[in-house]
Amino acid sequence: MPIRRIVPSTRAGHLRVGIVLSRFNPAIGEALLAGAQRALAESGVADSAITIATVPGALEAPLALQRMAQTGDYDALVALGAVIRGETYHFEIVANESASGLASVQLEFGIPIGNGILTTDSDAQASARAEGKGHDATLAALEMANLLDAIDEQ
Repeated sequence: MPIRRIVPSTRAGHLRVGIVLSRFNPAIGEALLAGAQRALAESGVADSAITIATVPGALEAPLALQRMAQTGDYDALVALGAVIRGETYHFEIVANESASGLASVQLEFGIPIGNGILTTDSDAQASARAEGKGHDATLAALEMANLLDAIDEQ
């Protein structure tokens, strides 16, 4: 019997996607969302299969994602936001805890979460990366949803 190889795919016309968007750093958030929406359109996800929820900041994203995962209504989730380094230790706490929370929800519920929470040293870095990061994080979530489906079909 030959080796079975699962081919990566971001075609996602059949998927339901939830997005959690942080309202902190709103201009960066809108660019992240634009990138995510571009990826969804390119992948064939219907507007009616997309839900966007907003939260105050990156630390609140995992709880909203957890509740979305609990509903069973989504095949993939995406977290969008920006944590920009300041003069205090707060940056490390927010960056680390939001990433840890996303990973926990993903593993607890077996649902892929694209991590589009930027962690940068400056507003300029965040602006330069935002649209691309939203796009890439969304494609990662879609690819993982398709991979999980392919594994389940074995």
